[in-house]
Amino acid sequence: MRTIDVVSLYPKDMNIYGDSGNVLTVRRRLELYGYAPRVHMVDQDDPWPEHVDVILGGGGQDAGQRKVIDDLHERADDLRAMAADGVPMLMICGMYQLFGEYFKTIDGDRMEGIGVLGAYTIGKPQRLIGNLVEHSDEFGDIIGYENHSGQTFLREDAEPLGYVKSLDGAGNNGSDDTEGARAHNVIGTYMHGSLLPKNPAVADFLIRRAVERRYGAFDTDEQTPEQRQTLEHLDRVIRSARHVAASRPR
Repeated sequence: MRTIDVVSLYPKDMNIYGDSGNVLTVRRRLELYGYAPRVHMVDQDDPWPEHVDVILGGGGQDAGQRKVIDDLHERADDLRAMAADGVPMLMICGMYQLFGEYFKTIDGDRMEGIGVLGAYTIGKPQRLIGNLVEHSDEFGDIIGYENHSGQTFLREDAEPLGYVKSLDGAGNNGSDDTEGARAHNVIGTYMHGSLLPKNPAVADFLIRRAVERRYGAFDTDEQTPEQRQTLEHLDRVIRSARHVAASRPR
């Protein structure tokens, strides 16, 4: 079977609000498409695996970011090169902030990011918290949960992941309706939940880009009828879950 190597980046320190569910979702959907996922947990000082096809990073508090930032900067050249080469990545909340230019905390500390995304973050006293629905031209409605005091602002040429739909949603900063950021095949977002179980369009984007980059094309020639039926059933359940989640008040 065709192997896809999935990196879970800093799972010990950057994994709150169920963000490990993103790893589980990518692994399961790869299996159901007929691929063989191989998950690598990469924490501080751990080596990169021989192959890296997709990278998933979760959220964390300021303390967690401080724990990983030195190691992140040691990997920065590799990460920037992989991003430019088209490796798909999903970075949630705290890792989203560190993939930007910098994060200035509410205490005045400044953590330099690695500059994959054209965004910077300023810590504010107000927390932006609650269920959120945003719209993306590529992915449709994206449903999740935000909880962050850092307010992120995109550079003029940066592309957001989507735009907040709900009138009381906050998104990146609560003022310009943007949420998240994109560059190459890298997605940064404040959406917890975890994000991918409720948003298969985003999960499949990451999967397709990973497969296409490694094998040239995404196909399901090795998908069994049972796997196809299971995936169809799963997507029906997801549609119901999305409907419920989108109707919840903040």
